[in-house]
Amino acid sequence: MPTPTAQPTLDPASQASGSGDEGQHLSHGLKQRHLSMIALGGVIGAGLFVGSGSGIAAAGPSIVLAFAGSGLLVMLVMRMLGEMSAARPASGSFSVHAEREIGPWAGMAVGWIFWTLLCVGVGAEAIGASHVMSGWFPGIPLWVWVAVFMGFFCATNLAAVKNFGEFEFWFAAVKVTAIAAFLVIGVLAICGVLPGTPAPGTANLTGHGGFFPNGSTGLITGLLASVFAYGGLETVTIAAAESKDPRRSVATAVRTSMWRIALFYVGSMAVIVTLVPWNDPSVKGSGPYVSVLNTLGIPGAGQLMNVVVLIALLSAMNANIYGASRMAHSLVERGQGPKLLARVQGGVPRLAVLASSAFGFLAVLLSYWWPTTVFTWLLNMVGAAVLVVWAFIAVAQLRMRRRLEREAPEQLTVRMWLFPYLTWVALAAIVAVLALMTADADNRIQLYFTAGLTVALSALGWLKQRRSA
Repeated sequence: MPTPTAQPTLDPASQASGSGDEGQHLSHGLKQRHLSMIALGGVIGAGLFVGSGSGIAAAGPSIVLAFAGSGLLVMLVMRMLGEMSAARPASGSFSVHAEREIGPWAGMAVGWIFWTLLCVGVGAEAIGASHVMSGWFPGIPLWVWVAVFMGFFCATNLAAVKNFGEFEFWFAAVKVTAIAAFLVIGVLAICGVLPGTPAPGTANLTGHGGFFPNGSTGLITGLLASVFAYGGLETVTIAAAESKDPRRSVATAVRTSMWRIALFYVGSMAVIVTLVPWNDPSVKGSGPYVSVLNTLGIPGAGQLMNVVVLIALLSAMNANIYGASRMAHSLVERGQGPKLLARVQGGVPRLAVLASSAFGFLAVLLSYWWPTTVFTWLLNMVGAAVLVVWAFIAVAQLRMRRRLEREAPEQLTVRMWLFPYLTWVALAAIVAVLALMTADADNRIQLYFTAGLTVALSALGWLKQRRSA
């Protein structure tokens, strides 16, 4: 049986070579500006613009602490992932690292868990985008918009990778501009500079039940909501493998992601709960950002934010199809899936793109056919998947760092802070969040379903590892 440190076949993108054989290897068509904007826009999703309303409604003003705490965890995870990806770039990212450091079973399990998570996300985002469009064009059935969006982004991902990079560049530019403008307007309003808008002071932070209106229970609920809002940052380390200088690209992206988390998430949560009462029905109804803009009398705020939310959803669709296809391609190249998906044409794993898009479209169909059974089960299976992925990343980094320090210390161009102490802190925090999920019935169901998926894939990977030993 292979030992946990056995060296698997290298991911093709990690050994891309300059041979010019575009039919065999993934292309290197992503530029530094693409990766920089992908990393910048990756922390700004529909979960921030809309989903954060549920967290605010549960935690009140203490949502700022919830996002700050989960943001610190994400910083640690991204630093660990950045260290491994800068040392050994691979389109399979953490799946390749887990296979190398823990064992083939781990690489297979975490890779297919992440693939499932992204594909289900594609379906959920397509449904969300279709609902936004139906508000503008009520006469057109929802399935038409789903088909249009799925078809369009599948087609763009079938073409050269630079198309994915260009779309994400402009999508991210719009999202960054929107959140930056919101923060500027919000700070001006807090300072009482905006005409007709008196400074709110601390009334909304200390009134309406205080800073912790629902106690520790509300803070925990807000913490769980904030953790899952950060999902998707991992895609930048997958994309970096298709850039001209993967090591430099991923190092730059990871190093600059720290302040973005603090600015975009924690900063905007602080602006929202300062300007609007946390228990205002519009915070959860129309969304916290729309609620703030309406309170400040910004004309057309609702429609403006609908445009931004639509762009955020489409951006996530595009990124998830890309990430899922590259993860699937990497897995099958390492013998962890059907070989058919490994075929590369024009520098793109087109069959993997089609398979990932098809699974996403199947998720949409399941939402129509069996919304309360099969589709709900599917959502529950990926409910805690991001935490499982983060745990595998932490374990792999613990092992890889020690090996690299012995064998190739020059490859450690990005280093985890205070190793190994902060890695263990991150692992403990992940376990703590999983434990907190058991306190709520709905979260507990998600935890059980995700655990079932993890155990099943791990068992399949272990059996396959035994057979190939």
